Amino acid sequence: MANESASSEAQYLVGSVWPTNRTGVLGDQELDPKLPPSIRFAHRSMEFTQGTQDEFRAAMPGYEAKAAELAALEPDLIRVIGAPPFMLLGYEGESATIRSWEERYGVPMLTSGMNHVCAFRTLGVRRIVGASYFPAHLNDLFRRYLTDAGFEMLGMDGIDVPFADVPNVPAAELHRQLMEMFARHPGGECLYMLGSAWKALDIIEPLEADLCVPVVYAPPARCWETQMRLGVRQPIPGYGRLLAEMPEPR
Repeated sequence: MANESASSEAQYLVGSVWPTNRTGVLGDQELDPKLPPSIRFAHRSMEFTQGTQDEFRAAMPGYEAKAAELAALEPDLIRVIGAPPFMLLGYEGESATIRSWEERYGVPMLTSGMNHVCAFRTLGVRRIVGASYFPAHLNDLFRRYLTDAGFEMLGMDGIDVPFADVPNVPAAELHRQLMEMFARHPGGECLYMLGSAWKALDIIEPLEADLCVPVVYAPPARCWETQMRLGVRQPIPGYGRLLAEMPEPR
């Protein structure tokens, strides 16, 4: 009980560098308010507009500069969000980059790719069907990153939608396309939705029920590991297995 009391009184600051500011309000707007008030957030944005390989490859200096701004606030964790820019570094290249930043700024850091890999390992899945809103040449690079991380990628398919319009895809249409995509790749143990811009929180549990496999989608996975990194454990039902069960990371 004493440890629980001490944990509840602790205060945490999480810094986040976001790839875009599509809505004008940074943060996981649906999930952040469900976290304990002891967790506060500080935000920066890269303001990506194109979602292209060239834009992502040029982003590392900007990401580091914004991470350095956040490090000056002495946070408990910095999340550099946006899977593509870091996945383009390769699995080993990303790890080396984050280690160097952690040593330079003295703050633990977490990328989206690292978070998703941790989620897959924690869920005990290896054979993955992936979906994104990026073109084929980028999906090939994402596939290579995850293969190098030790997973068998049965598919890494793109849903055809302009980068700026991703949040406007109706949830019901997205559900339908993801079901069809998963069916094209038999044997999948997990559905992976790469990218935070889908408006998809309401379909995660229905997808898990329909597919009988876990779904890894960035906002719930990020909320889960953020808590775990801080030593907080507050289950949030309604958004898939990771957040509802809060399993310990592997």
